[in-house]
Amino acid sequence: MLSKFFRIPVRCFLSLSLASLLAVPDVAVSSAAQAPAVSKLNLVIIEGEGAINNVRQRTAREPIVQVEDENHKPIAGAAVVFTLPQSGPGGSFANGAKTLQVMSDSKGQAVAKGLRMNNVSGKFQIQVEASYKGVTATTTINQANAVLTAAGASAVGISNKVLIVLGAAASAAAAGFVVAKTSGEKAGRPSVIRGQ
Repeated sequence: MLSKFFRIPVRCFLSLSLASLLAVPDVAVSSAAQAPAVSKLNLVIIEGEGAINNVRQRTAREPIVQVEDENHKPIAGAAVVFTLPQSGPGGSFANGAKTLQVMSDSKGQAVAKGLRMNNVSGKFQIQVEASYKGVTATTTINQANAVLTAAGASAVGISNKVLIVLGAAASAAAAGFVVAKTSGEKAGRPSVIRGQ
């Protein structure tokens, strides 16, 4: 008799407990749905802008971008796509792919790992697109491929004529200093070089 008496309240208690446990996910979903929506994305280039890649080594500095909301807070879990040019200067990702999709980490950062440069010298752009909950943003990372040897300076935009003129000007300045110093010492007085 007594066991029948306790079964009913225990069964009611278990039913109420189970009902309250099943209601928890609904509460979590409704509070997540009330989180403010992202209305704008910003893409900030962290690494890779203006990089000059050595085509002899066929490696590059890995581009890194940070995905932020309109208040410049990092967004984790955004899909970020890096796209390389189909031809000309550029490179490829794993298996020769021209695109790479990664997810932004807890800092909102996405890294284009495995970028390998081709052997074509010149400037190129990496297109970057981020998307999060239906909102997108794009940016462009400018880079160049160059043969970086003794003539590497000319490959990055400094002509040989400019290098010769700069070298001659530096040599003339050094020679003028030596002549002025020597002539001042011969006269028995220290030389003084004054600016105009």
